[in-house]
Amino acid sequence: MNKIILHATDLDGFLTEDDKKAIDTVGTMYQTSLKHCTTLGQSSNEKELEEAKAGLVKSSAEIGRYLKDFCANEPNIHVYSFETPQENHGQASRLISKLRDPKTGHEEFLYYIQRAYEMMFSHIYCDAALPNKRSLITETPVTVPITNFAAHRIPDVGKGIENSVMCVMLRGALLPSMIMSKEIQDYSENNFITPFALFKIKRDESKREDNMAYILDLDRSFFNLEQLDGKDLVFADPMNATGGSMVTIVKYLQEQGIKPKSIKFINVVSAFKGAVRISRAIPNVEVHTLWMDPILNERAYILPGLGDAGDRLNGMDGEKPRNMIQLIADYGSNITNLYRDQVVEIEETVLGK
Repeated sequence: MNKIILHATDLDGFLTEDDKKAIDTVGTMYQTSLKHCTTLGQSSNEKELEEAKAGLVKSSAEIGRYLKDFCANEPNIHVYSFETPQENHGQASRLISKLRDPKTGHEEFLYYIQRAYEMMFSHIYCDAALPNKRSLITETPVTVPITNFAAHRIPDVGKGIENSVMCVMLRGALLPSMIMSKEIQDYSENNFITPFALFKIKRDESKREDNMAYILDLDRSFFNLEQLDGKDLVFADPMNATGGSMVTIVKYLQEQGIKPKSIKFINVVSAFKGAVRISRAIPNVEVHTLWMDPILNERAYILPGLGDAGDRLNGMDGEKPRNMIQLIADYGSNITNLYRDQVVEIEETVLGK
């Protein structure tokens, strides 16, 4: 089998001693939150529950301040709620709370993921382009007394997007990548449809976080190396837990002589450790996350996290895991029609290999 394997020990080798101390500090701080979670999950005493709720709010705020102070000195790590005006924070916080909620079903989860990536695109690309704007003239359906046209001024992000390639770390990253590609297309002056590079990578779930292995299966990946050189590579994965999958793919590309113009990793929730690992392992990367969570558990799941984002987006597999084309078919006509240009590009990437 033609596979590339990276281990957790390789990832931790990129961390500085200060990084490790910060990760340990956040882990210790989160133990207080876990104590309050235990009370909330087990107690029926109203007073105890109220005290636990207040304690959890206080603990979360303290962790948030610590993470914000750390990220203030990290130019390659961007957290939406740390960088945007305070008026925007309530929207992000409520969105994350809906994604965390186990009662949020598949359709609603998908809706909030779409909203999250629209918010991230607006911050990463549109806010960065301002005050530069361009005019957009649109023909409307109104034809009385004559055909009507409307003029709009939108952020001029063209130069920042039309060199992009969407790099898909398969499964949970498929739909977020399509969403980002659609946003790029909609803001492009030339209806630019991003190429797609599809990577088949997985974690060895039999291992613990401290000895995890990441396996890139090249025989089941679909990409053109020449298409990646000198490009702005965009990775959109809803969860960044350990950072291992991202680092495995980028290190492989670098070993093949690929020199991207830029690399962006855009996720909805990132573990602190995963964000730091990526920023150290890939010096020219920009990690963008809507929300930063403090720690990983021993199975490398984010805490407090939002569960398995891939399963919540795509639904559970049967006995046999679905391939890319099957996943797209299972999204249904509403999704495939909305992202029809992206679907065509992905199908050509897979079937044209």
